[in-house]
Amino acid sequence: MTDFQADLAALLSRAERDRVPVPPLTAHADLDSADAYGIQAINTSRRLAAGERIAGHKVGLTSRAMQQQLGVDEPDFGVILEAMLIADGGPLDLDELIAPRIEAEIAFRLGADLEGAVTDDQVRTAVAEVFLALEVIDSRIADWKITLPDTVADNASSARMVAGRPIRATPELLAALPEIAVSLSEDGHTVAAGTGAAVLGDPIRAVTWLVRRLAGFGGSLRAGDLVLAGAVHASAPLTRGTRVAAQATGFSTVEVRVR
Repeated sequence: MTDFQADLAALLSRAERDRVPVPPLTAHADLDSADAYGIQAINTSRRLAAGERIAGHKVGLTSRAMQQQLGVDEPDFGVILEAMLIADGGPLDLDELIAPRIEAEIAFRLGADLEGAVTDDQVRTAVAEVFLALEVIDSRIADWKITLPDTVADNASSARMVAGRPIRATPELLAALPEIAVSLSEDGHTVAAGTGAAVLGDPIRAVTWLVRRLAGFGGSLRAGDLVLAGAVHASAPLTRGTRVAAQATGFSTVEVRVR
């Protein structure tokens, strides 16, 4: 950890706490991805020291739609903390966030540890359950004017997660993931949609990418971890007083109340 990483981590932490965004970190510091993940790790360690617990990880920017929306050209990852989880059908308080948006995703719960240079087949074997999820992203960087290092440092712009009811990860289900059509609706009206193939061609590949990337930082995934594979569409705005849901054939609908 360097002093400038610690200073920028503190800047992001205050922005999240006070709900006041800051200018892009890259506007006043020459950051690369390694620096940015170091900043992310500082704030994760701070929250763990305060008693929070890791529920899993998110993979972001896995679809071309999201890369184009945010002007980046590769995936990233962040940490999902238990404090970020919202119960299915529960409330999302916009006053707790800065500039939130929402995404429908395919997500996983692992039944076995994963580490190192894993293959897609090894990931499929390790996945125990599959479910739909809503991810609420937020940026502590003003006006979403981010580069890749900005969003990486900002915990991949993660904010909240709503997990749907899981189903068993059969070989047939996992093989079909690229073709599964997922839609995002607001008060019953579809506002966005995409298929699993939008996520690196197959959502399983997002998990493979994550495990390999974590290995470069000495990290890994463990049995029981949740993994968000990434949005199948560009993120959508949120409106108070609405119900936002993700749906796909064969899956239970997952929903959040926006207030």
